[in-house]
Amino acid sequence: MNDLMSAGVHRVWKANMLARLNPQPGETLIDVASGTGDIARAFLKRAHQTAARRGIEDNTFAYLTDLNADMLAEADPGPYGETERVVCDAAHLPFPDRTADAITISFGIRNVADIPGALREFRRVLKPGGRFACLEFSQMTHSLLQEAYDRYSYAVIPRMGELVTGDRDSYQYLVESIRRFPRQDDFAAMIEAAGFGRVAYTNYTAGVAALHTGWAV
Repeated sequence: MNDLMSAGVHRVWKANMLARLNPQPGETLIDVASGTGDIARAFLKRAHQTAARRGIEDNTFAYLTDLNADMLAEADPGPYGETERVVCDAAHLPFPDRTADAITISFGIRNVADIPGALREFRRVLKPGGRFACLEFSQMTHSLLQEAYDRYSYAVIPRMGELVTGDRDSYQYLVESIRRFPRQDDFAAMIEAAGFGRVAYTNYTAGVAALHTGWAV
């Protein structure tokens, strides 16, 4: 469904997110709302490739977290680095302060009940200088584009979800949750309020998605 809805472009967005994070050997990642584990898997692979080029040991570690234990059980973190699966709420992460070098959440922050609380948790568990990256569906950069995208979203995506997965309601919720999510500037302000520095965002595909980043300073 992700490939169908985005014509495969979500893979490019995620690759850009990983390039911005620039994973390094020996780092610890916390991947929130990990789902299938694709972000953690790519992070670990990139760190492993860097370690191989440098001829050093790869001791990168990733925590895959998700509220859904069944989904987490299906996650595939790949063959690189060490991993641990943790069932938890994004707003109540069971990790000590300054645990991670990087924390990621991809298309999951919309579903968090307490987004400000989750952002504060993300800041708490990052080491000084740690990186935060959040990839999320967002708002189009032009009102005419937004109107066309809204028509497509409400008319096509729930029907597509029903045909492909037999679950129209989940994709109706998807469309509605995207529309309720804060605009890019507003979400960036929430990240700053949680204590992050160097907060920025990059729009992808005219704002269909946006990558939000911040640093633990």
